[in-house]
Amino acid sequence: MTVPNHLLREGLTAMIHSARPLLAALSMGAALLAAACQPGQGEEGVRIAYVSNGVDPFWDVAAAGARAAEAEFGVDVEVVFPSPATAEVQRQKVQDLLVRGIDAVAISPVDAENMTPFLDTLTEKVHLITHDSDAPKSKRRCFIGVDNYEAGRACGELLVDALPDGGEVAIFVGRLEQDNARLRRQGVIDALLGRPADASRSDAVDAALSGNGFTIVATRTDDFDAARAKSNVEDTLVKYPNLVGVAGLFAYNAPACVEALKGAGRLGEVAIASFDEQDATLDGIAAGHVLGTVSQNPFQYGYESVRILKALCEGDESVLPEGGILSTPPTVVTKDNLEAFRAKLKADIASGSGK
Repeated sequence: MTVPNHLLREGLTAMIHSARPLLAALSMGAALLAAACQPGQGEEGVRIAYVSNGVDPFWDVAAAGARAAEAEFGVDVEVVFPSPATAEVQRQKVQDLLVRGIDAVAISPVDAENMTPFLDTLTEKVHLITHDSDAPKSKRRCFIGVDNYEAGRACGELLVDALPDGGEVAIFVGRLEQDNARLRRQGVIDALLGRPADASRSDAVDAALSGNGFTIVATRTDDFDAARAKSNVEDTLVKYPNLVGVAGLFAYNAPACVEALKGAGRLGEVAIASFDEQDATLDGIAAGHVLGTVSQNPFQYGYESVRILKALCEGDESVLPEGGILSTPPTVVTKDNLEAFRAKLKADIASGSGK
């Protein structure tokens, strides 16, 4: 049986008209699904997670920066302090945030190398940046923090200036799996040994390191354990009785050095160079027990993280720094600028608490 051409045309036209509503619905559904799969497209406003690598007063200052930006930019910020400070706990905390519908994450990875695959999966679901300690091999959008190698050199220079005759020096730090710790340690070593700057250099922990009148006798790690941090210093003082200087690379290390030296009756005999701005460290500078400390200005870590992530969630990529790194300048705090630094620190914390 042959169907006349005019009937075929009429039938085809009718089918097309009847299919249009279905096609439109499918097209709208696909668009909505695509939008839902894009990071930072939540319907209840932008929700940002600011994740530290542990619990410390340093992170209280950073959190104040995040809170100040939260108020300024009208976003919802959840601050997370993983405890204990392990990569596994960090992963679990972030996964919990994803379930609750977070749009963007700023994280300081505990173990950058081993966490990179996990971080890369996050970039498929949320906008991701790192702060404080980077994961340079990951797909994070950018890193916010000091140049940790140069900051390490600044810490080392405090010892060089205070110890013109050189001598034996020990380094104390939480862990070396973190990118920031490795770079700071190398910066301290290179400054002490009088080497030219080279952030790609990486001396082994057990390497014999001497030069410029200095000998690096030990690098001791404590895994964020305050008691162990103190006992590391105590053990080192016994093993190396001629020790003339110590460098504490995490916020709590210098206070641990002060307590250990006080207990050994050597406070004032061994020079202490520090990182960060714990009250005990600043008190040590005022008392003359600590040479100085390198502040990373953590308030800016929190503030800039929220500022950048809020913009990314709104589709504005112009906020991304050139080269993927927003370098915040460190401040070397000594007796000369201690009071001014403390006043600014107090004001920063107050701005993040709404006081």
